[in-house]
Amino acid sequence: MKLGLMLGYSGAELDVRIKDVQLAERLGYDSVWAAEAYGSDAITPLAFIAAQTERIKLGTAVIQLAGRTPANAAMAIATLDKLAGGGRAICGIGVSGPQIVEGWYGQPWGKPYYRIKDYVSIMKKIWRREGPVTHEGREISLPFTGEGALGLGKPLTSILHMNPDIPIYLGTGMESTVRLTAEIADGWLPLGYVPESAHLYDEWIDEGLRRSGRTSAQFERQAIAQVNVTDDVRGAIDRLKPGIALYVGGMGAKSKNFHNEMMIRRGYPEAAARIQELFLAKRKDEAIAAVPDEFVDEGALLGPPDRIKKRFAAWEGSGISGLTIWGDEQAIRTMAEVARLNTPTD
Repeated sequence: MKLGLMLGYSGAELDVRIKDVQLAERLGYDSVWAAEAYGSDAITPLAFIAAQTERIKLGTAVIQLAGRTPANAAMAIATLDKLAGGGRAICGIGVSGPQIVEGWYGQPWGKPYYRIKDYVSIMKKIWRREGPVTHEGREISLPFTGEGALGLGKPLTSILHMNPDIPIYLGTGMESTVRLTAEIADGWLPLGYVPESAHLYDEWIDEGLRRSGRTSAQFERQAIAQVNVTDDVRGAIDRLKPGIALYVGGMGAKSKNFHNEMMIRRGYPEAAARIQELFLAKRKDEAIAAVPDEFVDEGALLGPPDRIKKRFAAWEGSGISGLTIWGDEQAIRTMAEVARLNTPTD
C-alpha cells in the first residue's frame, strides 16, 4: 500500500516539518499532504517542500473550493507541478462548510454538488489547453454573464503549457458527492473512513465509476489515520478525543456538520448527538469525555508496533489504495516497516 504523510494546517505558527518529509521520502512514502482552514494555505508549503525533495508527490488535502476560482486553483496547482519538476502535484479539493464558505470567504454556500462538478470541469479544461475555456454550468460559468457583468468576458487559453494529467482528488463523504467523486475525479479523500464501515461506500463508488466508464483499479482511495507508537494505548486514545469533540461538536453549524454526520454514519448516533449538545453548551470537558473509545481506536493506529501491524492489516483489506498518516518520526519509521516499504538505513 502507498503511504502518505499529513502535515495539516498551521496553528499560531507554521512548521512544515521538512526533516520529517525528507525522511518519509527516503523511506519510500508516496506522498505528502498539506491542508488549509483559515490560517496557512495548503499550496505554499508544498512549493517549499518541492524545492527540498526529489520525488515525493505533493497533495492538497484539501484546498477549499470557495477560496479560489477554478481558474486560480488550476493556475496555482499547475505552477506547483512545474516547480516540482512535473508529475508530482495532486489537487485535493473540498467544499469545507457553510460557516467558513460564507463567514470567511464571503461566498454563498449554493449547491455544492453542482459547484464541485463545474469546478473540476473548468480546471481540467484549463490544464488541457484544448482551446479558449468556456463553461456553462449550474453554479459556475465562464465567461461570467451574471449580475454586474459588462458582457465583455473573453474566453482564454492558459499561457503556461500545463500538465494536462494532474490528478484531482475530492474530499467528500455524503452519498451524492461520493458518487460524483467516483464519476469525475481521479481519487477520493474520504471523511472518517475506517475499515469497519468501508462497505457503506461501495455501492456509491461503484455507481459513480459505472457512470464514468472506469474500473475500481482506475480510481485512487486515499484514507487518513492518526498513528501513535506507544505502550500507553489508553493515553493515546484520550489525547485524540479533544480534536474529535471539536470537529463533531463544534466544527460547523448544528444543522450542518459533516463530521457529526460522519460519526452517525459510522454507527454512533447517540454519541454524536450528545457530543454536539455538550460542546455547543460550552461543556467541552464533558463533550470530550463523551467520545467513545471504540470510535477513536477504529480511526487510528495506536499502541506498540505489533498492535499497529495487526490493525494495519484491516486497513490493507478495506479497499483503499493509500493511507496518509498523522504522526511523528517514530510513527513515520514504524509505518514504513509495517507497510513493507523500501526502508534504507540512514
